[in-house]
Amino acid sequence: MIPGSFTYHAPTTMDDALALLGSLGEDAKILAGGQSLIPAMRFRLAVPEHLIDIGGLEGLDYLREEGGFLCIGAMTRESALDDSPLVQQRYPLLADTARVIADPLVRNLATVGGNIAHADPANDHPATMLAYGATVIARGPRGERTIAIDDFFTDLFENALADDEILTEVRIPQPHGQPGAGDGGAYLKIERKVGDYAISAVAVNLRVSAGIVTHARIGLTNVSPVPLRATGAEQALIGKAPSDEVFEAAGQAAAGECDPSPDLRGSVAYKRDLTRVLTKRAVGKAVERATSPEAQAGGAA
Repeated sequence: MIPGSFTYHAPTTMDDALALLGSLGEDAKILAGGQSLIPAMRFRLAVPEHLIDIGGLEGLDYLREEGGFLCIGAMTRESALDDSPLVQQRYPLLADTARVIADPLVRNLATVGGNIAHADPANDHPATMLAYGATVIARGPRGERTIAIDDFFTDLFENALADDEILTEVRIPQPHGQPGAGDGGAYLKIERKVGDYAISAVAVNLRVSAGIVTHARIGLTNVSPVPLRATGAEQALIGKAPSDEVFEAAGQAAAGECDPSPDLRGSVAYKRDLTRVLTKRAVGKAVERATSPEAQAGGAA
């Protein structure tokens, strides 16, 4: 299909972009990488009257550790995460996620900020950011504000950004020590074919200290109407020594917490059991990375 008619805007400064957004209101959409918005427009699922392209704004494409966080500029391409030695060495959950987003052509254009702001529960980053306990930085006419990721996803394709705000940065807390020294994470995804949305996927970030899981956050992909944090699965892990029984309990909890819809990818029962299995495996991989210096960031299995 062909998108509806719209007016294209290409501001060169953040102030210009915010002024446009403020004046055009709900009739405008921010265009970053366009890999989610443009397909939605082609199917007339999104019909904005104005597109504000922020691709020409300087200073939104960066990846650095600063102030206790991994700071990711909103216009950072997915391929930059996959190519970053820093991400590969210190953020295995993020490395896992970047590796399985769509395909290389999409990753060369898609942006981290756009992926998150789109608030699609089938996208990969929302679950990963929930697992990390990330924060989102938004800029508007009243200045900057920080939004906890737990408060960011408000409904299907809806987020906590005001109509006149732009997502500018995502911050992930730095790990405690190096991989194999307490913190570990993993993202496991099952899809029908390469580049497809997940049937189910699980993001796990945890800490093991003195043989006990002392911290755990788990996010689920595409098995609920809104990106979901599986708090019951987290509680099944915290305070326990890692074991197959504990991993299975976390998987069972995640399966019970998710709310999948039946579709061509599978039935509700199938998606729940797949979530159970993936949670169990992802927790095991995260524990391995948290406790073994030899464990390396790996792909989905």
